[in-house]
Amino acid sequence: MTDPETPETPETVATYLRLRGLKPSSKNWKRKKRIRDDDDNAPFTPGRDPGALGSILDKLSRDSGWEKTLAAEDLVRQWGELVGAETAKHSEPVSLQHGMLTVKCDSTAWAKNLQYMRAVIMTEIGDRYPDAGVIDIRFIGPDVPSWKWGPRTVPGRGPRDTYG
Repeated sequence: MTDPETPETPETVATYLRLRGLKPSSKNWKRKKRIRDDDDNAPFTPGRDPGALGSILDKLSRDSGWEKTLAAEDLVRQWGELVGAETAKHSEPVSLQHGMLTVKCDSTAWAKNLQYMRAVIMTEIGDRYPDAGVIDIRFIGPDVPSWKWGPRTVPGRGPRDTYG
């Protein structure tokens, strides 16, 4: 008699040995394809084409956190295109601190006219340079000498006192 646990047919013996790992099967005996670890460096693979210099510089500025600084510099450099050539002759941006853009004008009249145009200028800045972080604009007139300050100031009207 045959033992029920002992396989009788050669196919079952081969299957049993293959499952136990004692005998390689004919299907798995084929040569395995070599797995490469350096697929990123292989030629003609996706992502190996050279990129444009502009996209590389954009990625560098974004990764380095330079976007706000570069946008503010572009705003100052292209002030003439932003407000117009005639207005740019009489005004120039002098500082951008904490979201406040300070623009110095040739005269108080130009400062007042630009104050009237403030909404239009803010809209243009928001459209062209959103990364600059401009929240408000301040227009100032020219620096005039003040006779109220200094080491030799006197109370009262000072040198302009022409009355009696």
